[in-house]
Amino acid sequence: MLHALASCMTSPRQVLPGTVYLVTRRCSQRQLLLKPSAETNNVFRYVLAVAARRFGVRLHAFCVLSNHVHLIVTDPEARLPAFAQYLGSLVARALNASLGRWESFWAPSSYSAVALLSPGDIVEKTAYVLANPVAAGLVRRGREWPGLWSDPEVLDTGALPVPRPSSFFRPDGPMPDRAYLELVTPPGFGSAAEFREAVTLALAARELDASRVRAASGQTVAGVEMVLAQKATSRPHATEARRQMRPRVAGRDPWKRVAALARLADFLRAYRQALAELRRGAPDVLFPAGTYWQRVVCGVRCAAPV
Repeated sequence: MLHALASCMTSPRQVLPGTVYLVTRRCSQRQLLLKPSAETNNVFRYVLAVAARRFGVRLHAFCVLSNHVHLIVTDPEARLPAFAQYLGSLVARALNASLGRWESFWAPSSYSAVALLSPGDIVEKTAYVLANPVAAGLVRRGREWPGLWSDPEVLDTGALPVPRPSSFFRPDGPMPDRAYLELVTPPGFGSAAEFREAVTLALAARELDASRVRAASGQTVAGVEMVLAQKATSRPHATEARRQMRPRVAGRDPWKRVAALARLADFLRAYRQALAELRRGAPDVLFPAGTYWQRVVCGVRCAAPV
């Protein structure tokens, strides 16, 4: 345990059960390693289904772009880090094998999990996720995207069986013959119809805004044919902003956002105090609710979530 404590240098994440997140991860060097193809779509869909069931994560929306992925999920059991690690690792190994490469698949420090504070924030970020291919100038409508894209119409319509891909996964291996991928309505909504309608309206507004921006600038849409013709080792020509803020919460209501940041600051203070006590050899130290790494790796005691 002492070695684990000594290596704990990064700022801890608070992982509380029942939190809704926007999860993002980007490919190494912004390469198009997730470029839509039958292989990529089949592998990612299958692994996502397996990972969600294994770690109890509830899926609400997803979009797999050519060089990054967005998910909207709820984490009922506070197991999001394990879910993300499993999903990222297995997708990387399977798709690296299909591409004949060995290098890192994901960009270092590109993983992001932003807690969404209200139903309105969930709608806004879900529309953002589904409009991503449109905002990037790849297609005119999100549903035209040839990669994985979650249609709001399939919310709460049952689990979709996903067969195990024939490549990479052994027929006699530990992975199931089929997994079941299900999109469900996030918390805070009275029905799937309510959430679906709100997302559909917000998505249409984002797609219209993107169309107006293209018209004003004279830009054109790449189109499905060009997207499919790109090489996986290519990278976008546009430069990417560096050293931007990395938020942990997102909320349109400034008071909710301030309150959430204050709670996070309280968590960090309590965590650091508990860690310092543990390193001094204090017995029976109690870490704050939401402590993940120390609880899973070192088995420390944690306060119950309020």
